[in-house]
Amino acid sequence: MRGFSVLQQRKALFWLVFFHIAVIAASNYLVQFPFTVTLHNGYEVHSTWGALSFPFIFLATDLTVRIFGRKPARRVVFFSMFPALLLSYAISVTFHQGIWQGTAALAAFDGLVFRIAAASFAAYAVGQLLDIFVFDRLRRLKKWWVAPTASTFVGNAVDTLLFFAIAFHAGTDAFMAENWPQIAVVDYLFKLVICTLFFLPAYGLMLNILVKKITVLPDGW
Repeated sequence: MRGFSVLQQRKALFWLVFFHIAVIAASNYLVQFPFTVTLHNGYEVHSTWGALSFPFIFLATDLTVRIFGRKPARRVVFFSMFPALLLSYAISVTFHQGIWQGTAALAAFDGLVFRIAAASFAAYAVGQLLDIFVFDRLRRLKKWWVAPTASTFVGNAVDTLLFFAIAFHAGTDAFMAENWPQIAVVDYLFKLVICTLFFLPAYGLMLNILVKKITVLPDGW
């Protein structure tokens, strides 16, 4: 991108990759903890704490596309996928259900945890690439909020469906196997609320800060 040196671009992309890996690993750990919200009519909805952390990855992805372009954003996704898969598995095994199991737990293969990590891997790759595609198509519109809103809504929908279907459909966790469709819908709605209340304002703020630091903006920023 014009306005950034090669060294600055490399440093920015390094920290973006680090952020992606950290959020993925944290979300895969937090998805082990479901919670229930009881509505005023007594109806219960289920979700997981991972729903509150993962949407912020879309903030980083969309800012990457906006500032650096589509190809660097794809590189961030590519370099994040495999380290995130390994780290997610290691953290989830050694801190199963929030209890430290010791490094010896890594010696025994945990099928459920690996399935969750693999589901996250597939959902992340497809969801983020779709997010990049939609955002790149819409980023030249005059209204800055259209591209991040559309890409986040579409990317989160695909990501959520793939993750819960791969991780929990007919799985060994009886509660999640029975309730994953409902949890997935609630999870997606939570993500949309978080994105609307926090993601878009944060995106606008970060974009404004970054724009002030750039002397020459790229075409169609």
